[in-house]
Amino acid sequence: MITVTSLLWIWQGASAAGRWYFITLPEEQSGDFRAEAFGNRRGFGSVRVEASVGEVAWRTSVFPLKSGGYLLPVKAAVRKKAGIGAGDEVTVTLELI
Repeated sequence: MITVTSLLWIWQGASAAGRWYFITLPEEQSGDFRAEAFGNRRGFGSVRVEASVGEVAWRTSVFPLKSGGYLLPVKAAVRKKAGIGAGDEVTVTLELI
């Protein structure tokens, strides 16, 4: 399990799919997490996790960055329940599934 505080940011894709919201998990804070997940990788090198922000928990995947670390997608329902938005510093706890 790891706990990270990081910025919630928006990626605006070129397609009509809209915006995606992410929290970046820095490499220095996800190193142990990466080692634990070595045998549990899925498509694109993703790893299944249970994430929580305050009392709001959800299951998702984190996706590795070429530069190290991971991206955690945060869907609209989670942002609304947790009361968070783009530009907020968010503390998230992640546990491997």
